[in-house]
Amino acid sequence: MKKLLPAPLLSVALFLLWLLLNRSISSGQLLLGALLGLLLPLLLRGLRPLPVRVRHPLTILRLALHVVWDTSVSNLHVVRFLLLPGRRRHNAGFVRIPLELRDPNGLAVLAMIVCITPGTAWAEISRDRSLLMLHVLEVDDPEQVIEHVKRRYERPLMEIFG
Repeated sequence: MKKLLPAPLLSVALFLLWLLLNRSISSGQLLLGALLGLLLPLLLRGLRPLPVRVRHPLTILRLALHVVWDTSVSNLHVVRFLLLPGRRRHNAGFVRIPLELRDPNGLAVLAMIVCITPGTAWAEISRDRSLLMLHVLEVDDPEQVIEHVKRRYERPLMEIFG
C-alpha cells in the first residue's frame, strides 16, 4: 500500500486543493483531482526528505539557545552597521568552511541557521558537501568565522543527526 500511496495525507490535500481551486465537484474535476492526488506523490517521492532520527534532546536545546543568542548579537551588529556605516570595522567577504557534517537534514538545519542570522548568507556548497562558502557582512579573521560555525553549529548538528 505504501508503494501505491507513499503520502496519503498529501494525496488527500492535493485532491481537496484541486477541488477548491476549481470550485467544482463535477465528475471530471473529481477524476482530475484524484489523479493528481495519486500521481504527484508517486512522481515526486524522490524529493521527499529522508526520515529523521533525532538524538540528544539537550544538544537541541543548547543549539537553539546558541542560535537565539547569535541571532540577537548579529542583529545588533547589523543595526550598528546600518546606522553608522562610517564606523564599519571590516569588509564583507566570503569564507570557505570545511564541513564534516554530511547528513542532508543536518545540512538543511545549518542552512536555516545561517539564513536567519543577519549578516551571513549561505552562498554555495560543494557537490560532495565538504565545503561551504559563506558570505559574511564583516570579516576580520576568516579562521574565527570557521571555528565559530564548526563549534556552535556543525558539532551539535553532528551529535543530533549523527
